[in-house]
Amino acid sequence: MSAASNESDNRKITISRQQLQEFFLRWEWLLVALIILVIIVNSRLSPFFLNSRNLMRATSDFVEMGLMILPMAFIIITGNIDLSVASMMAMCASFLGYLHLQGINIWVAAGAALLLGLLAGALNGFLVARLRLPSLVVTLGTFAFYRGMAYALLGDQAARGYPDSFTYLGQGTVGDIRFPVSAIILIALAIIFGLVLHKTIFGRYLYAIGNNEEAARYAGVPVARVKMTIFMLSGLMSALAGIIIAARFGSTRPDVGTGLELAVITATVLGGINIFGGSGSMIGAILALILIGLMRFGMGLVNVQGQVQSIAVGLLLIGSILLPNVIRLLSRQEWQARRGTVVAAASMATAMAFFIWFFFWSRIPLLTP
Repeated sequence: MSAASNESDNRKITISRQQLQEFFLRWEWLLVALIILVIIVNSRLSPFFLNSRNLMRATSDFVEMGLMILPMAFIIITGNIDLSVASMMAMCASFLGYLHLQGINIWVAAGAALLLGLLAGALNGFLVARLRLPSLVVTLGTFAFYRGMAYALLGDQAARGYPDSFTYLGQGTVGDIRFPVSAIILIALAIIFGLVLHKTIFGRYLYAIGNNEEAARYAGVPVARVKMTIFMLSGLMSALAGIIIAARFGSTRPDVGTGLELAVITATVLGGINIFGGSGSMIGAILALILIGLMRFGMGLVNVQGQVQSIAVGLLLIGSILLPNVIRLLSRQEWQARRGTVVAAASMATAMAFFIWFFFWSRIPLLTP
């Protein structure tokens, strides 16, 4: 009886140790460590990095990307992708500007822009969910179509002259530290999206579809309706991002947000959301947004060229695909030296070493007298 009891206690201790180990091997902890590292490095490279007003100003620069990351997390968890988010943002912002130039009330124009985004997302969702076309191909086509619509609405001109009540959405601040109003909107929506993903049946549907869409369909999951919903959410949030970026700049051009879809996908995948679907968390996506934002802000303070920043984003995308696989193998107690694991770890270490070298090499001419 005593031996059986001891064996049971040992089993419980082993299970608790495994659970504790798996908890601290979660991808989110690595993101937290990277954020701390970036803060330490950048605070040493620039005395202006930890200035609260500078940080708040930099925060507002990444709100639009954060708004589009929220539904992108849903989409990628289901094993799909949306390449048209930045184009939808530009189209909706241009539509807002076009209506404003026609003398339409700015808030009516904003509502119309949100409706346009919802319809644009519905088109993507219909083609993917109802016609069962690959999301990569569909959104690659609408990526060009929606951007073309933005140019058709405004041409080469910019819409300006927005009222102060509207620009407050993108330029307004709260409190002594001047916390951006747009960031408050992002935080509120991030909490809502996170609760939906992790605490509702709809969120479980997303994971089920990402793990095995056919099995989910046979289990009674309304796959088409769920996919239609998340693409419509993507269109709606892209439209909201377009409204906020128009308010922040006080003007709208059809080329706004060009290339932003890469940063959105990078942050989402870097957050630990499996590019093949079925796993990931909203907190990881938000942490990845913070990491990218702090990196770009720090590099900008020391005048690192935009091309170098793009290289950093590209390397982060590679790392975000390689490292989660290594972390998952470690969390499963697969400590044996598998060839694939060794190759993945070595590739990641090489890529990160190259990034660190290139990151500091790019600063040398600027830091030396």
